[in-house]
Amino acid sequence: MIKGILSLLINLLIVLVFLHAVGSWIPQVRESKFYVSLDRFISLLLDPIRRVIPPVSGLDFSPLVLLFILYLIKHLFKL
Repeated sequence: MIKGILSLLINLLIVLVFLHAVGSWIPQVRESKFYVSLDRFISLLLDPIRRVIPPVSGLDFSPLVLLFILYLIKHLFKL
């Protein structure tokens, strides 16, 4: 039961990170209320990673690192 809920939450986070990353490329999406709220939430997870791995030549790799961490958690705990 708890594994199922944790798996669902991690899957939801993975989808939200993808939406955030793709939405950041589209100016009309970045201005929407949904994206602004999503950005506030996802930034809480990305900011600590950005402190360790800053953007390189304008490319932000923190979403990739966060996705890697989320998939690693799923794999290690077999969620």
